[in-house]
Amino acid sequence: MPSNAPAVSNPASAISVKVPDGPKYAIRCTLTRLRNDGPRVDDRRVNAVGSAVNSSRSRWSVLIAYASVAAASQTLWLTYAPVTTVAADHYGVSIGAIGWLANIEPLLYVLLALPAGLLLDRSFRSSLAAGAILSAIGAIVRLLGDDYSWALIGQLIAAVAQPLLLSAIAKVAREYLTEKDRPAGIALGACSLTAGQLLAIVLGAALSAPDQIPDLELIGAVFAAVSAIVLVLCLLRPSPYPSGRVAAGLESLRVVWSDRAIRIMCGVVFLGFGIYIAETTWLQALLEPAGITASSAGVLLVIMLVAGTIGAATLPTTIARRNAQPAMLFASVIVGIVAALALAVAPGFGVGVAVLAVSGFLNVAALPVILELAERRAGAAGGAVASLVWLAGNAGGLVVALSVQALVDTPAAAFTLLAVFGLLAVPLLVALRKRIA
Repeated sequence: MPSNAPAVSNPASAISVKVPDGPKYAIRCTLTRLRNDGPRVDDRRVNAVGSAVNSSRSRWSVLIAYASVAAASQTLWLTYAPVTTVAADHYGVSIGAIGWLANIEPLLYVLLALPAGLLLDRSFRSSLAAGAILSAIGAIVRLLGDDYSWALIGQLIAAVAQPLLLSAIAKVAREYLTEKDRPAGIALGACSLTAGQLLAIVLGAALSAPDQIPDLELIGAVFAAVSAIVLVLCLLRPSPYPSGRVAAGLESLRVVWSDRAIRIMCGVVFLGFGIYIAETTWLQALLEPAGITASSAGVLLVIMLVAGTIGAATLPTTIARRNAQPAMLFASVIVGIVAALALAVAPGFGVGVAVLAVSGFLNVAALPVILELAERRAGAAGGAVASLVWLAGNAGGLVVALSVQALVDTPAAAFTLLAVFGLLAVPLLVALRKRIA
């Protein structure tokens, strides 16, 4: 250690640091065990309340660059969702085959989420940069040929990047923002996801002719490539608030999973995010028998995502400050159930506008609320806990979306099934409320 650093005999024990200015007094503070490759004590200063904090301020530029990459990944994911039937005609394949262009991402997330979380905790910046680069490569591959096989290969490559990008949403806020700014940073990350999805829907509504599918792919490739370059440049500088080392390998996951509250959160996300993925993937196909065109279905998804983006931007910080997470999650589930039943009984554009706006406002905001809760409980193991949460969500997306796909020709039954999945979340929320009270 440099000679001008405070003398520390044992980093795991309490130390006494003398403040050079003002009256002579000692501040006692407890530091967690630091390994040689972890954060150094001499890189930190001790503030007036006695906690060791980094002298840097929040580095919002990294959060903005990350948000752009995350948004691009969502645009790639849902490129074909708002034009499902049109893309099927363009490529000469079935509607189910186009559905797999979206469903492949939650499927691969289930397989890759845990390794991605461990990689992020072990080597955060390089793993996040690799995810951004892979996502851009997948987008570019889709441009190599105007047929279904190239679209599928590109989606597969982008899907491999998805776990590295989504699992970083809480950890990037922890590494680059002060503690008071982290809920807002997580909310920004969540907003970027819905913004990317919104962009995909808007583009799909505007470019909904069969010969415009290559235009959608080109816009996605440019967005992903530029965003990846900016993020990689931002990540060249070390993070100002490194989390330090966590338990190695699967031990990190075991420690996180031992928290029952986190296990319950994963169950809630499995159902809630699963319903959300199914809605964004199949809404157009489910409403087509009611006379709703691809463009009109795109407008409904835009309304839902705009409301969701507003909710994700405004609700999480207030909810966290008031410790009102259980009440907010209850409200989002009940509203989602009502929305699904309304579309099952009276599918139509007017009903869709009313129920999807309200459900979108609450349901999209529920994700950053849960991620912030999980990050607070997991601490330095932010990558591991985020990977578990996203694993649950994408596994739910796979199960629920495939269940809805089986009923795509009977929309009323499909929407009723979504309501049933929502009801299953109620007992989990009761248990979660008891655990975090």
